[in-house]
Amino acid sequence: MKRLVIALAAALVAAAFSIPALAGAGSVETLKGYVTDTYCGFNRVSRPPTKECTLKCVKDDHAKYALFNFADKKVYILNPQDEAAKYAGQTVVVKGTVGGNEQFTTMKGSDSGAIFTASSITPVEGK
Repeated sequence: MKRLVIALAAALVAAAFSIPALAGAGSVETLKGYVTDTYCGFNRVSRPPTKECTLKCVKDDHAKYALFNFADKKVYILNPQDEAAKYAGQTVVVKGTVGGNEQFTTMKGSDSGAIFTASSITPVEGK
């Protein structure tokens, strides 16, 4: 009986710690940045992307469309890819969720990044 009580207490403690983690998982975030690509995306700290360069990297270097987030200076793989393609090289505000991780190739070698699944992508006028 004592073992059962200890096991139940341990399970309750574990559940209490997992609830805050689950509450944050899948929460909607808003990010602002450039729609770039995974091949050149890390260069965006000092240089904004162009539409032509982004499209070329996706086509020729098997890159994926990505978001260079201004706030944390990170590159997120942007899904859905066909929607991201419409905003190549533009500054956008993206609402969606971060989840999962994916490998990709950069001009400096292999890397990985978080996947941002967008529910909306809005271009920033005048940028």
